[in-house]
Amino acid sequence: MEIIEKAPAKINLGLDVLEKRTDGYHELEMVMSSVDLADRIVLEPIEKDQIIVQSNKAFLPVDKRNNVYQAAAIVKKQYGIKEGIKISVTKNIPVAAGLGGGSTDCAAALRGMNRLWNLNLSIEELIDIGMQVGTDVPYCLYGTTSFISGKGEKVEPLLPMPACWVVLVKPRMSVSTRKIFQQVDIEEISHPDMMKLSEAILQQDYQQMIQHMGNSLEDVTIPKHPIVQQIKERMVKYGADTALMSGSGPTVFALCKKQSRAQRIVNGLKGFCDEVYLVRTLS
Repeated sequence: MEIIEKAPAKINLGLDVLEKRTDGYHELEMVMSSVDLADRIVLEPIEKDQIIVQSNKAFLPVDKRNNVYQAAAIVKKQYGIKEGIKISVTKNIPVAAGLGGGSTDCAAALRGMNRLWNLNLSIEELIDIGMQVGTDVPYCLYGTTSFISGKGEKVEPLLPMPACWVVLVKPRMSVSTRKIFQQVDIEEISHPDMMKLSEAILQQDYQQMIQHMGNSLEDVTIPKHPIVQQIKERMVKYGADTALMSGSGPTVFALCKKQSRAQRIVNGLKGFCDEVYLVRTLS
């Protein structure tokens, strides 16, 4: 028996850091949506009681450092599973890019194990497991445009964001989310209004949505990595309706209602960065 799960990338339409929590995390308000750039997760039972994770990317760890491995270990221990499992991860989403690649792989693996082992776990139970691995996993378990709060565990699905084209551009570098959050100064960063952004999505008002998009973490990442700002400026120059950094970066995305404009951005950025993707929003 083989279970196949799709693991789509996420983008942050909005991200606001409210305060530092006593548990060391930050209190957040975010609006996330998923796009049709996705990893592919294949799960198979094996006779020997062990966890095997394989990947098409040689640089990815496939041991206890891997989110998928961690999720499998928790599920096996928590539910007394004595059967082994092999999980193959085909990566298409850039790594350490602000697109939730590790989290969405973890979420897909959890959904797959739930089916493979007939655990009949609710979304809330899967979220409890996912939070032990990463704070973006709860959103990735839903996958639909959502308002997220707390440290990531509270997910309220909205309507799908208005359909449009999305151009993703990742510069040739990685950003440590942990290090970026360590440098957040709540008083100094901007605070986009996530309630107004959510309302615009609920009203399916594309223009209001792009007006209220924003990311507090740009104020931390851009001074350290000016290329993020350069990509944003080029996207707007080539016709983007808006351009924003996703998560802690360094990936920047542009939204376009017209495919022709999105294609122009792709053509204009391909010589500037190696990793450029033209994708659609997921309904």
